[in-house]
Formats: sequence, structure tokens, C-alpha cells
Amino acid sequence: MTRLCTGGRIEVICGCMYSGKTEELIRRMRQVMIARQPCRIFTPRRDTRYSVGHVASHTGAKLEAYPVSSIHEVLAAADDVQVAAIDELHFLEDRPEEILAGCQALADRGLRVLVAGLDQSYRAEPFPGMMQLMAVAEQVDKLYAICVRCGAYATRSQRLIDGRPAPADAATLVVGGLELYEARCRACYEPAC
Repeated sequence: MTRLCTGGRIEVICGCMYSGKTEELIRRMRQVMIARQPCRIFTPRRDTRYSVGHVASHTGAKLEAYPVSSIHEVLAAADDVQVAAIDELHFLEDRPEEILAGCQALADRGLRVLVAGLDQSYRAEPFPGMMQLMAVAEQVDKLYAICVRCGAYATRSQRLIDGRPAPADAATLVVGGLELYEARCRACYEPAC
């Protein structure tokens, strides 16, 4: 006899700036809502670029979301749902091992956990929390943007300060949009110096 598994799962949506991560998270959550599955979307408190209390894409799509600062707040607010979605995971204030443990705990409770965020910093270095989640997730979708310089597939987020590449010693996490970041391919990306 085949046993039906009703366990949880972790799905990671990652990529560079402007690759459509939040758009994909919103698309999946709309399907969840159409299916009438109890769900909750979480967005980092520090991300106020487009809307407070909503997860919002660069193109203007948005859904209501609960602002949080840590994975512990997500764990506390996800008791009554089947699906928990976390946008911009790299902006949470937790250590990478806490993020991993929190997402694992949600999936172990039987939840479908959708996570979206940058896989690399502006220095083209992996974000540790995302890197660890990608290793244990049941599904990983790496999206790409289009390079603003040459039109190739872009996988890097180029941070700019006064139109020039940010120095290597600049803060790792800076909330911003077109005024601070460009999507670039490997060849057009300029390493932080």
C-alpha cells in the first residue's frame, strides 16, 4: 500500500536583483489563496521600498504581508497556516543557522515554506542563510535578470554609489532599488574593490 506523504517542504526562489523573485512568490501565493489554503506572507520590517504591510514587486504587484524582523516572529505567527511565505529572507536579522533551523522547524510542522531572496551579496558572495536553505530545500528555483549593459542573462547585483561600483567595505545589506542596484552578467559585473 502506498502511503500519502503530507509532510512539509521548503521551496527557495533566489536570484539577483530584478530577476522576479518577489513576483514569483506572489504568483505562487495567489495559487495558494485560490486553493483556499490557510496562509501567511511575511516581509522584513526594514524593507519599506514600495509598501509597508505588503510584499511588493518592482512591477507593482503586491499582497498583504506581516512585517517581521526575525525568523522567531515567523515561527510564532505561523501556527494556524498550511503555507508560510517569507520574502527578502536575506534582510532578516537572524544568524544563518537560526534561519535554517526556523525554516526547517516550519517544514517539520507540515507547512509548505516558500522563501524568496538574494542568493549573492553585491560582492558576488553567497548569502549564508540562503546558501544553507538551498542545500536542504525540496525545490530551488534560481531566476535571472537581464544585464543592463549587454542584454545577457544577469546573475549578479551590482551596487552603485554615485554611479560607480560600491567599495568592498560598504555595508552588505542596503535596501534600495534602481538608484542603487543594477542587474549584471558575469562579464559586465565589476567586483567591489
